[in-house]
Amino acid sequence: MVLASVLFAFFYGFFSLATTMPVRADNGGYFRIATGTTSGTYFPIGSLIASAISNPPGSPECADGGSCGVPGLIAVGLASKGSVDNLTKIATGVVESGLSQSDVAYMAYNRLGVFQGELPYDNLRVVATLYQELVHLAVRKYSGIYALEDLRDKRVSLGAVGSGTAVDAKVIMAAHNLNLGNYKASHFDLGESADRLRLGKLDAFFFIAGTPVPALEDLAEQINITLLPIHGPTIDKLRKKFPFFMPATLKGGIYRNVEKTKTLSVGAQWLVSTRLSNEKVFEMTRALWHPSTRQLLDNGHPVGQQIQLKTA
Repeated sequence: MVLASVLFAFFYGFFSLATTMPVRADNGGYFRIATGTTSGTYFPIGSLIASAISNPPGSPECADGGSCGVPGLIAVGLASKGSVDNLTKIATGVVESGLSQSDVAYMAYNRLGVFQGELPYDNLRVVATLYQELVHLAVRKYSGIYALEDLRDKRVSLGAVGSGTAVDAKVIMAAHNLNLGNYKASHFDLGESADRLRLGKLDAFFFIAGTPVPALEDLAEQINITLLPIHGPTIDKLRKKFPFFMPATLKGGIYRNVEKTKTLSVGAQWLVSTRLSNEKVFEMTRALWHPSTRQLLDNGHPVGQQIQLKTA
């Protein structure tokens, strides 16, 4: 994998243990995939990938109906704060791989934005672009908040510190002349944000993920919510500056009583570091796209159906 993999994705966008474990990833053994919060999309998707590439010692052969993962490898999905946290852990060798938004991976590799002056991230490599993540900006229906501009002086959660959501939320707000002094910013994770909106302790929150997002599904069943549209001339200007933002439409009915909404999207990527051998990465990639993995992806979280070789 080379820088071209990161640049391409920039422009175009069950076996789970949430604990730290010893690593023997290049000789079989445990292989850690940093994901996201358990209430989001990264965690179930990372766990599906972990299951697909695992082939514990003593397992039946693939040809005999057993696992078709990497022989001797036991992969685990780890809960985390999100993209920024994951990339830092990959770059420093805390984990072997992780999931990230494509724009955040590009920023890290090139030491831009929140990564300026930080440790080098040039050992990151993209294995695959998995699916598109949509920007969700949730508010209570009938709250009098109908557009981004209405968030002035409101209580807004930008996402957890260490998440890709927090990076992009600040960019989107600033594009609408909403800087940190113009609204009451906070950094709650998805679960806490949803709880606070439900209890009336928050006016709006951002979250970037593949749909549907479990926590938002639950919230929409408890209270009436709506998602603010993120489009128009201001967003068109933003996209010229940051071309990794792509226009997207969230279909109506994904969340209870939430209508079709125009928004933005970024790619979700699976990354590793150069510490892994090319042979190991090849074996994992082959396992990800093995025909037997298709059933896992199609029967897990709905966004798994979007993970296709032709769009990787």
